[in-house]
Amino acid sequence: METKLMLDKNKYCDSLTGYSRRKTIPVKVGEVIIGGDNPIVVQSMTTVDTMDTQGSIEQCVRMIESGCQLIRITAPSIKEAENLREIKRGLLEKGYSTPLVADIHFTPNAAEIAAKIVEKVRINPGNYADKKKFEVIEYPDESYQEELERIRERFLPLVKICKEHGTAMRIGTNHGSLSDRIMSRYGDTPLGMVESALEFLRICENENYHDIVISMKSSNTQVMVQAYRLLVNKLEEGGFKPYPLHLGVTEAGDGEDGRIKSAVGIGTLLEDGLGDTVRVSLTEDPEFEAPVAKALVDRYSNRKNHLPIEEVIHYPINPFEYTKRQSSEVGNFGGSNVPRVITDISSIEKISEKEMKHVGHFYLPELDKWKMNDQGADFIFSGDNPIPFMLPNGMKEIQNYEVWKKSEDQVNKFPCFNIDQWKERNSQHQTLNFLELEDIAVQSSIPLIQNRKDLVIILFTNNDHSLAAIRRAFVRLLEQNIDIPVVIKLNYPDQDKDQTMLNAATDAGGMLVDGLGDGIMLGISAKTSQEKLSILDTVKLHNSVSFGVLQAARTRMSKTEYISCPSCGRTLFDLQETTAMIRKRTDHLKGVKIGIMGCIVNGPGEMADADFGYVGSGKGKITLYRGKEVVKRSVPSEKAVDELIEIIKKDGMWNEPEA
Repeated sequence: METKLMLDKNKYCDSLTGYSRRKTIPVKVGEVIIGGDNPIVVQSMTTVDTMDTQGSIEQCVRMIESGCQLIRITAPSIKEAENLREIKRGLLEKGYSTPLVADIHFTPNAAEIAAKIVEKVRINPGNYADKKKFEVIEYPDESYQEELERIRERFLPLVKICKEHGTAMRIGTNHGSLSDRIMSRYGDTPLGMVESALEFLRICENENYHDIVISMKSSNTQVMVQAYRLLVNKLEEGGFKPYPLHLGVTEAGDGEDGRIKSAVGIGTLLEDGLGDTVRVSLTEDPEFEAPVAKALVDRYSNRKNHLPIEEVIHYPINPFEYTKRQSSEVGNFGGSNVPRVITDISSIEKISEKEMKHVGHFYLPELDKWKMNDQGADFIFSGDNPIPFMLPNGMKEIQNYEVWKKSEDQVNKFPCFNIDQWKERNSQHQTLNFLELEDIAVQSSIPLIQNRKDLVIILFTNNDHSLAAIRRAFVRLLEQNIDIPVVIKLNYPDQDKDQTMLNAATDAGGMLVDGLGDGIMLGISAKTSQEKLSILDTVKLHNSVSFGVLQAARTRMSKTEYISCPSCGRTLFDLQETTAMIRKRTDHLKGVKIGIMGCIVNGPGEMADADFGYVGSGKGKITLYRGKEVVKRSVPSEKAVDELIEIIKKDGMWNEPEA
């Protein structure tokens, strides 16, 4: 049933509480149909030089066999566009008819050639036939309209070719590559991204061409989520057809970081039924992307059968703009504090000092001192198994209430109650208590928690539609003006490492990007992943994922962030090797964002969300950026990392790594 919220100006999905896919028009891309009632399509992009025909074919085959249903190939100029014909022919000879998508940036005539060969073309409005020099320019209405007319003239031939040949199109806006004209009027905002796409969409609709998919990609998950939601809102408000959406986080990175960041952005939208095709962008070989995308998508195959959740009458959060929920400060939770990490070690019956390394704290016996890394847990939940040694400063222990009552130290240890214990309690901590509360029990618990200034709620659900269920509980707290800090608790028993990582990033990240949550806790039980991970390894995973989700949601920066695009046929150096090299020298710079781009096409644009940039600009040559500003050009690659570090030092953002 459609929630009443969706009747107001903030509509962006069918329902905030009942899972359903957004209804879109179907778009045919060769043998694949995106949107309509069809399953979500998984796609990826080649990294081999497009002129390497055999290499491209072989990589396409590996991608297809890994689950890729659409393959994107860069066509930066006419020669690459023409060579798509040879790649397509070679795949057909091998028995593969997977549709190909030509990736176009600056070259309209390359797009026009490609549109006659492949099944789909992708154009970026910020680059295609528009000006992007990052100049501050005032555009009066007359000049703005003149630019739109010029764009229309350049864009119309492609629209007509696509219409004639039955070629689909993706209008793919990137946060980091908005044109000067859009930037002058809307700034570097989600609204600017949406308007950039709508300008091109209006031209298509005027020509009665509708085989269109739209994307709103950013390396900033908050911006990405807001832009997609706003796009859906503006499509409906403007009377456009409900076009399918391509979901992706640009330059997500590699390894655990890349997977978590992708899940925070993509998963948040999938939870609300948005998205018809997905590409996970990892700085890894492309055959590793499709399985991650498929794992995200497959989670929704039976989601509509979840337990019912009470509808939201009025959503008190602006879904198009980040605002943190106001909460009172209790201990070091809430208020202006960053979200806290509680790591559950309650299934470990006997833990020693040396095993605390799994939660980011290292005991040095020769010095009788503790050392903490950037992912040192703030609290550990020991449950019924109290810690038998003195914990390091900066980390606190939470115990089940019955254990805490018998503890000799009721000052430095903190009790965790269930709702029945809270009702019947005869003692409590003077300043900080924890209450585990199920989402469906929030309403009945209001009289018991109202006006408390010594309580933190640990909120959990048993509903398969976890994000929506916990979000509904937050709405109830907001409706009742309850400002108690809330820790989001999630449980994933019997899951493997990758699925736990993706699910936690989706469920917690989706709330954090909306400003909901003063902490995160991943629950653990004795049966959790026993056959796949030991309890200690699970604890380590949960601790790492918790910090990773907070970082990806932009709510707590605990490590260096690398905004590194996947390699492609335009890349001018080994991106994976270069990223690893830069990471080795800079991964101690907490909170610093470094963009690593293999080519000049995405480089300047994606610097929008980075503090510093390392961009390939020619064979063996690197351009170094501070934000979007070029600091040094044509730096020899063998000197470029040292030069990058010098720029970071001059900006006062460098500190020496510990020995």
